[in-house]
Amino acid sequence: MNTLQLDLSGIFSTISPEAVEAWASKSNTFQQALHQGTGLGSDFLGWINLPEEITDAQLTDLETTAKKLQTSCDYVISIGIGGSYLGARAVIEALTPSFEVYQSKHNAPQVIFAGHNIGEDYLSELIAFLRDKRFGIINISKSGTTTEPAIAFRLLKALLEEQVGRDEARERIVAITDKSRGALRTLADKEGYKTFIIPDDIGGRFSVLTPVGLLPIAVAGFDIRELVRGAREMKALVSPEVPFDQNPAALYAAARNSLYQAGKKIEILGNFHPRLHYIGEWWKQLYGESEGKDGKGIFNASVDFSADLHSMGQWIQEGERNIFETIISVERPDHELRIQSDTENLDGLNYLAGKRVDEVNKMAELGVRVAHIDGGVPNIRITLPQLSAYYIGQLFYFFEKAVGISGYMLEVNPFNQPGVEAYKKNMFALLEKPGFEAETEAIKSRLK
Repeated sequence: MNTLQLDLSGIFSTISPEAVEAWASKSNTFQQALHQGTGLGSDFLGWINLPEEITDAQLTDLETTAKKLQTSCDYVISIGIGGSYLGARAVIEALTPSFEVYQSKHNAPQVIFAGHNIGEDYLSELIAFLRDKRFGIINISKSGTTTEPAIAFRLLKALLEEQVGRDEARERIVAITDKSRGALRTLADKEGYKTFIIPDDIGGRFSVLTPVGLLPIAVAGFDIRELVRGAREMKALVSPEVPFDQNPAALYAAARNSLYQAGKKIEILGNFHPRLHYIGEWWKQLYGESEGKDGKGIFNASVDFSADLHSMGQWIQEGERNIFETIISVERPDHELRIQSDTENLDGLNYLAGKRVDEVNKMAELGVRVAHIDGGVPNIRITLPQLSAYYIGQLFYFFEKAVGISGYMLEVNPFNQPGVEAYKKNMFALLEKPGFEAETEAIKSRLK
């Protein structure tokens, strides 16, 4: 196996193959709308052709900037929220050995994320940690005024300038922002920060293959060219020219919507590999923010098996039957570890002696899958050959393409986020931000 594989066999005890196949014609129409820019949200379709539009010069610029930060910093703080944070974190954590953070020596700076919350303790503790550390900043914000990242940048910029002076700080700060507008653009031009552009036609949750995701990933020491190559390969595998029954993104979208129409309103994304946790977090934003609107949408949750079998397993097995599962499986782990024989065999594990731990893990995965299907939970399986930048690139583009098709199947605009904008407006009003006087008066009158 040299590419991502999709297995829908676990859903056909709930719905028929014909129910999925019935989407073929509409799926083709929706794919054409995505590629031709004729559907809802057409202003935000820059991600569609992005894998093949990224140039060698752009990748070289990102790699050069990453090497400069690697040379001058032991820690790099990536400031961003939502899609400006989750994609990069998901890739970095999927590719980083589980206990790398505890090593005394590192081949690349540790990337720490900030600006995704306004936790006073989190920011205070981060500042305290960085006081005697060599660090730099990647500030990711199109406007430069989004509250969470703006607060983090103001505080960390002041700390960095206090430590190394304003001139050196300029060399350790990179801005990823709008090409011509916004507070961060203005500051970057004034201070002379190295900058990269957030494309106007790519929404945050689709931005991992832009500098938003690629620069932090490169700083962490991973091969962004392989990530792009994997996405480019998947783009070809899910193009409109690929027949419906051979197109994994179209099939996944159709399966999800068939299950939704059958009353399965919740999708649980599970994995059996601890490094995939943030893949689930990124996926929740991609699908929740894209589909949850107009009173519609599949609710997205994620779990980490086997641990979560002891917290969620009972509910999944026998709770309300409005759910289905999608499992991400990894075919080949990075390491080989075998179970030893023990003379006393007090734990009763000698029957497993000589077997790889991965074989046991795979049987746990299969056992869970069969049990859940028997319990009335349809199961979709996505298999990656291994955890590498190339296959993670495949996975990301697969999910992106599928959610575009799926959103159109749901008859929503998958590329806007009115709920997020409503939250921002309310917060600005409550904080009495200048320019929001009318909104401030309106919302405070409701709270009396």
